Amino acid sequence: MTGGKIADRLAGGVRGLPRTLGEALRAVPGILREDLWTVARDPLPRMRRLAWTPHVLVVLFAVLMGDLNVLEMEARVESAPGPDPMLFVVLQSGAVLLALNRPIPAWWLSTAVLFLAALFGENPAHWPWNDGQIALHTFLLFLLALRVRPRIVVEALVLTLLTGGLNVLLALHDNTVPHRANLTAAAVWFAIAVVVGTALRARRVARTRLVEQEELTAEERARRTLLEERNRIARELHDVVAHHMSVISIQAQVAPHLAENPSDELKENLAGIRQNAVEALAELRRVLGVLRSEDALADGARHAPQPTLDRLDELVGTVRGTGITILTDVTGERRALPPGVELSAFRIVQEALSNVMRHAPGAEARVELGYQRHGLTVRIVNTAPDRPAPPSPGAGHGLLGMRERAAMLGGELTTGPAPDGGYEVIAVLPTDHPAPSAAVPETAEDPV
Repeated sequence: MTGGKIADRLAGGVRGLPRTLGEALRAVPGILREDLWTVARDPLPRMRRLAWTPHVLVVLFAVLMGDLNVLEMEARVESAPGPDPMLFVVLQSGAVLLALNRPIPAWWLSTAVLFLAALFGENPAHWPWNDGQIALHTFLLFLLALRVRPRIVVEALVLTLLTGGLNVLLALHDNTVPHRANLTAAAVWFAIAVVVGTALRARRVARTRLVEQEELTAEERARRTLLEERNRIARELHDVVAHHMSVISIQAQVAPHLAENPSDELKENLAGIRQNAVEALAELRRVLGVLRSEDALADGARHAPQPTLDRLDELVGTVRGTGITILTDVTGERRALPPGVELSAFRIVQEALSNVMRHAPGAEARVELGYQRHGLTVRIVNTAPDRPAPPSPGAGHGLLGMRERAAMLGGELTTGPAPDGGYEVIAVLPTDHPAPSAAVPETAEDPV
């Protein structure tokens, strides 16, 4: 850095701050006017456990310190000119009550009372302020520090001390004896109130921000889990649809060789079918293939056939190996269903049994499949657990994935406690293809 640049940096100062002391001093009135010249309402927040108890304590404190103020005001010389001292007592106690809703105007009122009480006060034992006045203003600064930013309450503290200093200067100018000036002791108490109030406010703000951050984190976790499940569904659908499109393409290519003397029109139509299937397959792979490339699984696992209900016995056997008693029941005529329905039904059973293992230790489970003419009903129910479940480290959004699968097929998912204290999951999956607009409907519980 050259000498000229260093000089420019020193002359300019830090960006955003005044360059000279004069500019800083000229900026002070504007800052004070912005921070302290307001009558905005800022009520003392109600505490969760104590409710309105702090507000009642503030009122009692104002009354008790007002009584103390009255006793100390009685020592004032009766012949001293000026307003009635009782007026100062009422105004300063009222300022503390006003601080419950409007702390900054209350501070202005209390500061003005302190100045006028010292200006007309003749108490030789307490000057410029007595103990009651100091206690009331200390408590008011504490209430102010609980509500406003630290800079504002520091400005209020400095102006309060400058007011007391002005009283001392006026007394010296008039050649009057300042009695026992307790300005230093008052400054200590005022500073303690500001520090304690600011620390409590910072703690409350930090706790509020922590709660907000936890809520945002939970929402983001739910959103991420849901997106991951949607990506998984898309990958599985890609595999299912790609398989069928490949079969169509191959059948269209082989069909002319299976027919004796096929006509040119038939060959042309079959060629068109094959071409459309190839183009559709390429487009599907272009749009959804990237999801498979982001999968953390190995290539062999990624390209493995997707499970169907034919593997239900294998799934149930695996879960039984963990010590859980599972019964299966199939009603209706068992038949081959559309691949998406088979896959979604298998995944719903898989997720529901996983929840039984995690959240219902010692419970018995039952898997029921009901084949209807136009759909499939899947019901997984478990009994009440025989011991508390250990805390789960997972995100806990498996129900969102099951609901997404059912909604994708135009079906419904119902979950909730069972009459015997257990839990049940019921999915109704239609075998008819839903309308395109119902592919992934929004639900009231969908956080995305």
